[in-house]
Amino acid sequence: MRGSGAVLREDATGVGGAWVTTYDCDVLVVGGGIVGLSTAYALTQASPGTRVLVLEKESGPARHQTGRNSGVIHSGVYYKPGSLKARFAVRGAQEMVEFCARHGIAHEVTGKLIVATERAELPRLHALVQRGRENGIPVRELGPAQIAAYEPEVRGLAAIHVSTTGVCDYGAVAARLAELSGADVRYGAEVVRIDRRPELGVAVRTADGTVLRARALVNCAGLHCDRVARLAGDDPGVRIVPFRGEYYELARPGLVKGLVYPVPDPAFPFLGVHLTRGVDGSVHVGPNAVPAAAREGYDWRTVRPAELAGTLGWPGTWRIARRHWRYGAGELHRSWSKRAFTEAVRRLLPAVTEADLRPAPAGVRAQAVLRDGTLVDDFLIRESARTIHVLNAPSPAATASLPIGREVASRVLQTLPRP
Repeated sequence: MRGSGAVLREDATGVGGAWVTTYDCDVLVVGGGIVGLSTAYALTQASPGTRVLVLEKESGPARHQTGRNSGVIHSGVYYKPGSLKARFAVRGAQEMVEFCARHGIAHEVTGKLIVATERAELPRLHALVQRGRENGIPVRELGPAQIAAYEPEVRGLAAIHVSTTGVCDYGAVAARLAELSGADVRYGAEVVRIDRRPELGVAVRTADGTVLRARALVNCAGLHCDRVARLAGDDPGVRIVPFRGEYYELARPGLVKGLVYPVPDPAFPFLGVHLTRGVDGSVHVGPNAVPAAAREGYDWRTVRPAELAGTLGWPGTWRIARRHWRYGAGELHRSWSKRAFTEAVRRLLPAVTEADLRPAPAGVRAQAVLRDGTLVDDFLIRESARTIHVLNAPSPAATASLPIGREVASRVLQTLPRP
């Protein structure tokens, strides 16, 4: 990463100019989602006595990606062998189940079906079988009659059953991590300025004018991680392009017993419209994936001109649009047409009707995009002086949050200057 040497200017807070070499904490974490809180937990577990401060701009933890996903504990079957996603998801799935059991958090290991409904999907389904086995995941191949044994209302030509997939309450996990970490977690604290001095440390100013100093900073700001990296004087090399995931809830949840997914298109990081029975017994259908006009654009009415201009001003955005316009057009059509969305679901679940689908809260995926339009496929963690940036951590980051937290904590502890 390139640093620009950004500093806070002299103002009424007295920050800038002479540096006050007292520290409010050893490590300051920006972002109170599950990755930031897992990092705080890992820091205090690995190095007891480390003073950790977490700043979260919302009034509580897990208000964005963590608390607005489908709650799936992913197996790791989709991800390239050897990648961070593959290694951390496989390890993280097991650890997440153990964490939830140990702390009394609602969870269930349900298994899931990935179902091919067209012959053209069969080669991709077989490729997933191979990938799953390379990642050390138990995968069972099924024919049509065996699909019905798992999910009587689901239809397909073939499927695979992945036994290690489950569901949990990630919001509760994040809240428990905050408690266990022993960190000073401050809500309603939005970081607006950062002054980094490699020989001394990092100072941040929050929106209410509070100045806090640390020996090192970890950026786990999710939807705003690239912006925070630039505040620190670093060029992240990527731009977060927000994609809204639109969900419905199934009015007849008895139609689905567990988790049912289509065969994904390997050209995209999105898994397609799927059915997920949550820990509360409700069944969510989705998500559709459409561009959002704001980083927290949870509906079409939410437009933030400066954020939209930033997305449209990034060359990679237009290159994605030119490369994948057909796919995007289909997603937009399903967003605007409930009938089209229903037809997509009926490929897997023929019994579903438009009346069965009730609108549910949407989420936004923080997808990092390179300048050339490449969608960053793996988790992306970059280091700079006194700073570590987590720059791409969408799904399956919640599943993988415990290993991600340990990885980030290990990196920051290796570089943390000792008093």
